[in-house]
Amino acid sequence: MHELAVTQSILEISLRAARERGATKIRAIRLSIGPFCGVIPECVQTYLDVLAKGTPAEGARIEAKLLPLRVRCRDCGKESEISRTHIACPACGSLRLERLSGRECTVESLEVD
Repeated sequence: MHELAVTQSILEISLRAARERGATKIRAIRLSIGPFCGVIPECVQTYLDVLAKGTPAEGARIEAKLLPLRVRCRDCGKESEISRTHIACPACGSLRLERLSGRECTVESLEVD
């Protein structure tokens, strides 16, 4: 259900941006998604297919770019990218990490006519 509300927001943002630029059709919505934002692109696409009926976004495809998880080590101070499966500092092995990114869900761009 979380994706329904997210998809409604994505659709509103996209329609507003398209309207402001005089576009009549949205072909693709490009998203940047962090690994901890809780959004599954396939679910967003499913909801978009339903919510966009009768709008300029009808038939639009979701294109999602998955962002890396960026952290700063509280022990050595190094900033780096880690994966969800290896959560130690690559420089010193510490688990005392401050998350710098990972919860983003952003409409980056649109493909429009």
